[in-house]
Amino acid sequence: MLTTIIIIVAVLGIALFVAMKTGKVKDANNNNIPDALEEKVAQVKEVVAEVKEEVKEVVEKVKKATPKKPAAKKSAKKDK
Repeated sequence: MLTTIIIIVAVLGIALFVAMKTGKVKDANNNNIPDALEEKVAQVKEVVAEVKEEVKEVVEKVKKATPKKPAAKKSAKKDK
């Protein structure tokens, strides 16, 4: 089963490589990574950066809104 999956992935990789070299799949900078894949990765990075900023903002708001724990009361001993 694992061998079959490895063979399928290898065949798809070779087919993609041949498609890039024949011009059917664009690779403008000739780094053997399809331009469409590079664009999608760039878009995902932008979304991750936006989500990271929003999470920071929410964490800061939660920290500000969380009531602080009251200080431990010191019991005064009475002299008898």
